[in-house]
Amino acid sequence: MFTLPIGEHARLGPLEPWRAPEFLAHIDRARETVDPWIPWATFSTDLPSATATLQRYADRLAADNGGIFGIWLHGTLVGGVMFTRFDSTSGVSEIGCWLEKAGEGHGLVNRACRILIDWAFTERGMSRVEWWVAAHNARSIGAARRLGMTRDGVLRRHSPYRGVRHDIEVWSVLSEEWPTAGEGNASGVQAELDRLMGVFVGAFTNTGGRRPDLDAIRDVFIPQGRIIANIGGEPVIYDLDAFIEPRRRMLTDGTLTEFSEREVAARTEIFGSIAHRFSEYHKSGYRDGRWFEGSGHKTTQYLLTPAGWRMSSLAWDDVPAAVTG
Repeated sequence: MFTLPIGEHARLGPLEPWRAPEFLAHIDRARETVDPWIPWATFSTDLPSATATLQRYADRLAADNGGIFGIWLHGTLVGGVMFTRFDSTSGVSEIGCWLEKAGEGHGLVNRACRILIDWAFTERGMSRVEWWVAAHNARSIGAARRLGMTRDGVLRRHSPYRGVRHDIEVWSVLSEEWPTAGEGNASGVQAELDRLMGVFVGAFTNTGGRRPDLDAIRDVFIPQGRIIANIGGEPVIYDLDAFIEPRRRMLTDGTLTEFSEREVAARTEIFGSIAHRFSEYHKSGYRDGRWFEGSGHKTTQYLLTPAGWRMSSLAWDDVPAAVTG
């Protein structure tokens, strides 16, 4: 059986029917967090039903209209990714994912999904990959956003589950939007660096009732990353935890509302496995009930790691914000 490395001590491979006992044990561990979102978890309650779930996906794979793949961390199955639909005639496919708590915080789903999406576009010539998610599943929406997908819209009261009809958000990425970061492919690398910055600035957005996704910052940085505020010539240096947690509080406790930040200009230089970006940004929102607008500059350093391009450090300098009543 083939496997692909997706990080230190982590691999991706086919989740075949003969793995049903391992799959069932994993689903039992993950049931509390997976069951509300993935219907087949509800029905995989014993060995025959777990085997049937994997067999359905094996049949789809054989018919070229689906497939399921496991994520192993330190040799233990902790989650997976799947093509829930794969239509080579129309050029449209849909992917999904799940993860138990032991697999969280390693960027495994993001890397696994990227392998599937890249294969769909580059090997199979697909035009569009979709991500369907319950409108209140914030974690899955964050995963779609980190993949660079665009929210197409909401299918209101689309899907019945356990006696309740749920709104479904549809996100997608098109083949021409997907960075194909082959060796020496400067345009693909540029697109990937653009995406990482888009994820970073988008992590703070809480407009229109949207919940900010500060944990996305961990996905775009190396674990040892540093973020530096150069305030009045006095640098304040944060590790990722020290940067994220106070901003999470401000963006969820009412201090900052209807907040968004946008990169409005950028210049990027790529030198082999390192890169630098100098960018200008604008931001706006309500701080303690008063509208403000501001701008500033960022300098960002990137490294090409075994898991792909990541930010290693970012420093910013704010222009004083204009506050109105």
